[in-house]
Order: sequence, then structure tokens, then C-alpha cells
Amino acid sequence: MLNTFTDQLGSHHSFEKTPKRIVSLVPSQTELLYDLGLEESIVGITKFCVHPFHFKSTKKIIGGTKKVHFEKIRLLQPDIIIANKEENTIEIVDELSRICPVWVTEIVTLDDNLKMIADFGTLFNKRTEAKKWTDKINFAHTDFQQFIKDKPLNKVAYFIWANPYMVAGGDTFINEMLKLNKFENIYDNHPKYEGRYPEVIIQKMRIQGDPDLVLLSSEPFPFTDEHAFELGRFTHHAKTVFVDGEMFSWYGSRIVKAFGYFKMLHEKIA
Repeated sequence: MLNTFTDQLGSHHSFEKTPKRIVSLVPSQTELLYDLGLEESIVGITKFCVHPFHFKSTKKIIGGTKKVHFEKIRLLQPDIIIANKEENTIEIVDELSRICPVWVTEIVTLDDNLKMIADFGTLFNKRTEAKKWTDKINFAHTDFQQFIKDKPLNKVAYFIWANPYMVAGGDTFINEMLKLNKFENIYDNHPKYEGRYPEVIIQKMRIQGDPDLVLLSSEPFPFTDEHAFELGRFTHHAKTVFVDGEMFSWYGSRIVKAFGYFKMLHEKIA
């Protein structure tokens, strides 16, 4: 008997039995699958899947998120491949669909994240584990809302890349995390900078929004003190803060740790 499931892009996938051999193309989703108790089922991961650490030596590395080795994946004989709309290109998904079903997630909001966890719980017969994680996230979220409610609003620019300088714009999970922290993103749907991760002219930062905080993410670009100094020259009064990019851009089970990190970040800023 076939069981049919629907991913977050609305694609339908049918299985005769629970998928047992999983290839994961997204670091945060690899971590989530592990936290749901699916370590033995994961057969392939990307080189960027750094959590849990021991996976680098126990799982097959099949390339990166934007460039995968199709033959390595084929040889793993997966039952399902887990991808993401932002991280993996449609060309990669189409090619991998010739091997087995490709489940694609789309995560912009916290609700999207909870939906993904619940979907994995159903898809992999891990409903109890999924419920535990959604409960943990909801509890941590409620607790953080209490913590943040009296904090002042800060205007921010969240940088993800240099040479050229690029920032997180609107319609991104990072932007949702900024909103949770009462950080008003000056590049959220900015009229002069279209796209989700626009390239910006840092010399015009002051007239484009004059941020209170310039946040330099630890990933995907390794920002240095030199970058912080250069950016600081083009703001009126902004404080430059190095932040843990995983806490702002990773979804899945990582969100529970993120809320604790955000508390420490606000204490550091204050």
C-alpha cells in the first residue's frame, strides 16, 4: 500500500514503506534528522554538515549544497533525498529526482520550521520525537518573548559577505530571526536593493538607514576586525558586533539553542 506525503513546495511523494536510507543536502536539516533519532538512516551528507561532529567520519560526503556528486549519491541507493528551496538549485533537485524522491523544504518563518519538523515526524515515523522538539521550541520561544518585550528596538544591518558586501534582506529566515530580537533590518525590502541577499554600497549606509548595530555573521564569510573597522567608517554611531551565523540562519532543532544565544547577545550589546 502506498502512503503519499506532501512537501513544503506542494510536491507529492509516495512510499510503500518508511524511507530508511536518507541523503541530506542541508546542514541544519542533517542536525534535525539526527536529533529525531535517525542517525542510522542517514547515509549521505554535505561537507558543510558539521553537526553532529562525528558525522564527518561516519557518513559519506557527497559534495556541497550547491554542487553535489550525483554518482556518489546514486551509489548510496537512497530512499529519499532531503533538500531545501534556498540551499539547493532546481537543477540539482531535478537531476536528483531521477535517483529517488527529493523532499524539498521551504523555511522563512518559525511556523515553517515547526511544519518541517512535524512533516519529518510523520514521514520517518518519528512523531513522538518531533512533538518533543516542537514543544521545546514553543517553550523557548514563549520564554524569549517575555525576555525581549521590554528591550528597545534597534536598527541593524546584517552582513553575510564581503568583496562584494552583501546583507540579509527581506523574505529570509535571518530576517525573521532579526524581527524576533526587535532588530529592525534596514535592508528589509529596501527600495534600492532588491532580492533576498542584496549587494550593498556600504558608503551609503548612513543615508540608507543609519543602523544602530552592524552585525557580522560568522558564516558563510569569515569577517575580520579589518572589515568591522571599514564598515564602522560609514555609519554615524553604530556598534559593530560579531554574531554566530548558525544561530540566525540555521533552522530545525538548532532554534532551541538560538533563543539562549539571543539572550546572551542582548546582554553583550547592553
